[in-house]
Formats: sequence, C-alpha cells, structure tokens
Amino acid sequence: MIIKILGTGCKKCVALTENAQQAVSDLGIEAQIVKVTDMAEIAAHGVMSTPALAVDDKVVSMGKVLTPNEIERLLQAR
Repeated sequence: MIIKILGTGCKKCVALTENAQQAVSDLGIEAQIVKVTDMAEIAAHGVMSTPALAVDDKVVSMGKVLTPNEIERLLQAR
C-alpha cells in the first residue's frame, strides 16, 4: 500500500503525515508513506486544496488534517 501526502510542506501537511504514520503503526500494517510537494503532480491528482491524502493513487481526502482514527477507518475500508 502506498499512502501519499499531497501538499507543499506546510504545518498541516506535516501534521497529516504524522497522523498517517500513527495510523499505519496502530494498525500494524505495511505501507509506504510518500510526500508529494510538486504542484504539477498534486494538480495531476485533481487536488485543489491541500493537504490531501491518497491511498494507492486514489485521493480519499483533501483540504483537511485527518486524525489517526479517521485515517485508520479509511485504510481498513480498502
């Protein structure tokens, strides 16, 4: 599983990255967490509001910082 954090590296992007890492750790799953800061690549995902979270290249959230619990629910639904 590849989890992408799409954003410019702002405080919200950092918080989303930390929450994603916590969710993966809490679930005990293997996932690669990738930070995407290139605006062209972010736009190519159809993201207009950052930070955004994509799981296996499907954007599941944009414009807010999800909590670790919210991310866990998204990952379990996959």
